[in-house]
Amino acid sequence: MSLRIRNESTSDAAKIEALTEEAFRTAEHTSHTEQFIVNALRRAGKLSISLVAEIEGEIVGHIAVSPVSISDGSEGWYGLGPISVLPSHQKHGIGTKLMEEVINALKKTGAPGCVLLGDPLFYKRFGFKVIPEIILSGVPPEYFQALPLKAQIPNGEVTYHEAFNAKS
Repeated sequence: MSLRIRNESTSDAAKIEALTEEAFRTAEHTSHTEQFIVNALRRAGKLSISLVAEIEGEIVGHIAVSPVSISDGSEGWYGLGPISVLPSHQKHGIGTKLMEEVINALKKTGAPGCVLLGDPLFYKRFGFKVIPEIILSGVPPEYFQALPLKAQIPNGEVTYHEAFNAKS
């Protein structure tokens, strides 16, 4: 069983939507709109990095990265998510591989950093941590984490693209 990570292609959109919906179907702490968010980011041209994981030609995982705004005017930061793996393929390292690939891709672009909302236990192994100067209103601060890729740390509130409000 060989895992391949690649950039999404235009023909992958429907498969990514179905995969994302299935991956989050029984997840707690979610609005179950992740598939709509990915589609809205794609339509808005804000899906900066979109990688899929394939096994024998079947898409089993996906990760999305899009630009974020920070109230202090820091530029070039990104938000990671959603990240989706089919339930039947979870706990096999696919999410880890997607994370490693997307972090490498961000480094290659020269991005100063990336933020995400998620489980601190999972994401700390990739270097994500709570940075008190970088906040996302309305969420418990321990779940909002950042990965600085350059020395300067922003000091402000993060705003995700309006696609993150997509409901359909």
